[in-house]
Amino acid sequence: MKVNLKPKPINFKLGEYINKGVELLKKDFGNIFVAFLVCFIMSIIPFCGLLAMGNLYKYLQRLSRNQPASPGDIFDFKDFMPYFMLQLIVFGSVLLLYIPLFAVLSISGAMSGNNESSPMVALFMVPYVFLLMVAIYYFVLKGFYIIPLISLKGIIEVKEAWNISKVMTKGNLLSIFLFSLVVSILAQIGIVACGIGIFLTLPFLYTANYFAYEDAIQQIEYDEIIEIGSKNEF
Repeated sequence: MKVNLKPKPINFKLGEYINKGVELLKKDFGNIFVAFLVCFIMSIIPFCGLLAMGNLYKYLQRLSRNQPASPGDIFDFKDFMPYFMLQLIVFGSVLLLYIPLFAVLSISGAMSGNNESSPMVALFMVPYVFLLMVAIYYFVLKGFYIIPLISLKGIIEVKEAWNISKVMTKGNLLSIFLFSLVVSILAQIGIVACGIGIFLTLPFLYTANYFAYEDAIQQIEYDEIIEIGSKNEF
C-alpha cells in the first residue's frame, strides 16, 4: 500500500508527547538506556552525531510498535550522506551568520590601530547578537522535522526535508519552542540530583521527541488508494 506525504501545518500536542515519552521510557527503560549510550558513543565519531540521533529514532519507532529492535541497530551508516550534507549546510550557514561580526572586528581593529576596543564594536554587538540568536532559533525551529523526515520517511534530499518541515511548523513555532524548552529542562533534572544522573534522564529527551515526530508524520501521511476511493464515493 503506497503511502505519501501531504505537508500541512501540524496539530501540535505538547502534553501528549511528554506523557507518551514518559510512558515508553518507564515501559522499557533498560533497552532505551542502552540504545542511548550506543547513540552517545556513535556521536563521538566525526560527522555521525545526527546520524546516531536519527538511528535512535528508528529504534524507538520499532520499540514502540513492538517490532524486533536491537540497540546495535544504531550503528547503521545507510543514511550517512543526507546527514553529512545537513551538517555541512548547518556549518556553512553558521559561518555566513558570523561574517558581519568578523568584518566589523577587522574594520574596527584597522581603525583603532591598538588593542583597545572600539565603541563601534560595542554598539554593533548588542543588536547583532540579538538578531543572531533570533535567526538561529528561527531556522532550528523551522527545521524541527528534518531529522525524522530523513530517518523515519527516508527523504534523502535535505532541501525537500527542509521545505516539508517549513510547512509542518507553520503557526507552531511557539509550541515547538515551549515543548523543546520543557523537555530539555526535564531531561536535565538528573544534574540536580547528581551529575551522573543526567544519563538516566537524558533518554527522555529522545522518547518525547520521537512521539512529536511520529505524530506529525502520521498527520501528513495519506494513502493514495484510500484517497481515490473517497473521491469516487462523491
